[in-house]
Order: sequence, then structure tokens, then C-alpha cells
Amino acid sequence: MQSIIPPGLSAGEDVTEIAKGGVQEWTPIEQVKLYTNAFILQDNKILLGYKKRGFGKDLYNGFGGKVDPGETSVEAAVRELQEEAGITAPLRHSGVLFFTVSDVAHAFYIDVYYANEYSGTIEETEEMRPQWFSVEQNATGTQHNSNKTDSEFAPIPYEQMWADDPFWLPLLIQGRPFIGRADFGADGRMQKWWFAEIPVSSDV
Repeated sequence: MQSIIPPGLSAGEDVTEIAKGGVQEWTPIEQVKLYTNAFILQDNKILLGYKKRGFGKDLYNGFGGKVDPGETSVEAAVRELQEEAGITAPLRHSGVLFFTVSDVAHAFYIDVYYANEYSGTIEETEEMRPQWFSVEQNATGTQHNSNKTDSEFAPIPYEQMWADDPFWLPLLIQGRPFIGRADFGADGRMQKWWFAEIPVSSDV
């Protein structure tokens, strides 16, 4: 069912669609820029960053940014994690997200990474304020597979994150690779969206 995959993404035929909706047509793509987003998952909690300035200000997200010329995607992800949270980690690829925003000229192709360990000391930076959140319950209310209870940590603040995050972040937490696209309006609301789980061995 390759035809169901939105423009900007690619995957094999055996994707499992998990969500779709919105207007009829996808926003035309004129220019694409490469980005990364990285998350630390450890002891039934996830490290997010509160964005203090720039694009996505006042929202929680992973740590990431543009892929610079001459960098690979994973090199950029490692660099951004160090710049924004003061730590390094053995990042592994989890999925791909493709976004358009109506008042931004280019589309965002985002490689999403995660790690279960890190080195260094987590610290607040000029751009991000890191904070741990509990993943005992994901967006569907399903218990995360762990015997550890971290009740001292607040739940993931989906209400203060990008509107697409509840569709794919639970998959990342559960170790299930994914792809997805969302077209956003200038108000930050999704106008059209599609998300799918992909086989573990699939290239994205």
C-alpha cells in the first residue's frame, strides 16, 4: 500500500497506519531542510526540553535542530543534544517525521533518535530547559512495560507540545519504529496528518 504514504516520506509496503485526518490535499513541497530530534528514555521516564526561544518557543520537545553542511544526521543529533542539554548519548534511529508549516517556506524532514543512557551532566542552556517526565502511561493510557514507579515525575505534558506528538511519541517510548507527516497552519494546529508504524527492519 505504498500509495497511502504521504509525499515527503518513503517506506515499504507493510506499514501499519495508526492515524490520519484533516483536509483533502497535502501542502505542496517546494523546499526541504533536514533536522533531528533526540530523546533520552531511562527508568520509566523521558527527558524533554522546554524551548525558551526561537521556533517552537514555550513548547516541550526533544533536543535537536538543523543538520549542518558536512554533517550526517546522527552527527547533528549528537551535537544538538550536547548543545541543548549538556550531555552525549549513543543515539539510535527511531523514526522519520515530515512537517510543513503554512508560514514557513521550507518543509522539515526530521530524523528522530533515542537512547537509554547518556554521559555528562544534564544542564539548562540558553535555548532549552531539560526536565524528566514519567512514561508510566502513554497517550492511550496503556501502562509502560516497567516495574519501576516514578510518581515523583509529572506525566508527559502533551497539552504543551506539538499537536502531532501524541500520535508518535508513544511508539518511540515503546520501541516501535514509525513515520508520519503533518501539515500545520500558522496557528500551530494540524490541518492534515498521517502516522504509521513500520517494521523494525525497515529503512526510513
